[in-house]
Amino acid sequence: MDSLTHIVLGACIGEAFAGKQVGKKALFWGALMQSAPDIDFISSFWLNPVNDLLAHRGFTHSFLFIILITPLMALIAERIHRPHDISLKKWLLFFGTEMLVHVLLDAMNAYGTGWLEPFSHHRFGFHFLFVADPLFSIWPGIAFVALLIMKRDNREARLKWVKASIALSMIYLGFGVVSKTATDREVKQIAARHGIQYNRYLSTPTPLNNVLWYVIMEDTAGYHLGYRSFFDRDTGMQFTYFPRNAQLLEPVKDEEDTHRLIRFSQGYYTVERWDSTLVFNDLRFGQMIGWNNPDARFVFHYFLQNPEDNELVIQRGRFSNWNKEAMLSLLRRMRGDKNQ
Repeated sequence: MDSLTHIVLGACIGEAFAGKQVGKKALFWGALMQSAPDIDFISSFWLNPVNDLLAHRGFTHSFLFIILITPLMALIAERIHRPHDISLKKWLLFFGTEMLVHVLLDAMNAYGTGWLEPFSHHRFGFHFLFVADPLFSIWPGIAFVALLIMKRDNREARLKWVKASIALSMIYLGFGVVSKTATDREVKQIAARHGIQYNRYLSTPTPLNNVLWYVIMEDTAGYHLGYRSFFDRDTGMQFTYFPRNAQLLEPVKDEEDTHRLIRFSQGYYTVERWDSTLVFNDLRFGQMIGWNNPDARFVFHYFLQNPEDNELVIQRGRFSNWNKEAMLSLLRRMRGDKNQ
């Protein structure tokens, strides 16, 4: 999830754990510890873009990292706040919970999270939330502001804000699970009627919502892509086919960056030529306003022969070409209106 979500959610959890004992300092500790796994951002200062992609949400998002860092930070906090009536066990539970929530939430979207690093490079991703979803984040955000304003001794009211905000975010996440499950079932039924054969299936939310889903169905040579809303009521769906074009990788097949990109994409990739430039697309991150244009370019596009042009390789395409009309078209498509 985005950094702001981790900060405000971490602060709310911090209030629940230690607000009674250390007051508003609990907000700071909660925000700090839930943000701790994102310390991997510093690797971008010395790694090239491809290695940075694999470093992010790697070891610092693993269970081993949590096990190693939690006791160290708990001992530091316990010493800083002496004298106090918080046991070391509670500090451990507090900080461990914060980091565990972080890595669990990060596994809810498309990037993938290395829970088992360094023993396994498998990335876990469940595709229930977009990386920045305002309807998930707004509730702990409002509670965070309220907690900053309210007096420390108003304990009962402060806890009500925390419980309500976390409950509303969890309800929204639960709706995402229902929305995805129902939509996947419908898409697979439609694909069967179209006679589409596939080896792997993936669906992930489009930006800022968990109602409109972007779908990938992989066969031996490429991918059928489409969009379906939880609120679509017809039984039709448009699929667009993209060939993998793996043969285009021949000039760079022996380069380490090529192998790392394929690993990062979990095999969901296509290769294209843009004029004379060879481009690697990771399909998991979707298309640029693809619900309007099924032939749109992909959000994640890496210039294989010009690695110096790949700064912010994911972020640069995420909201490319967005404007008021693009936002309105997303809202229309979310509610089931296919007449764009």
